Amino acid sequence: MSELSGEALREALKDVFDPELGYNIVDLGLVYGIDINEGEVTVTMTLTTPGCPASDMIQGGVYQRLWAIEGVSDVEVNLVWEPPWSPEAMSPAAKEHFGIAA
Repeated sequence: MSELSGEALREALKDVFDPELGYNIVDLGLVYGIDINEGEVTVTMTLTTPGCPASDMIQGGVYQRLWAIEGVSDVEVNLVWEPPWSPEAMSPAAKEHFGIAA
């Protein structure tokens, strides 16, 4: 079993897409933090809006993707609304994709 790292888990979460925007949740800036404690992973994240109709799909994608990683023994998603998401949180690549000036 390899050592779990926040960087590796963040990279894995790039496989989870917001189905409405068609872009990954990491580059959209939805993932605020990843905590690891002896295989137990807590992802603190937000959505683009509190009433996001894709909430269940996105959270389900996080669970599914992280459970597939060797060494992960538990996954919790901590959905928060502060700070609120804004396009400023997006990666430069996502901003370019959506035509948002950096």
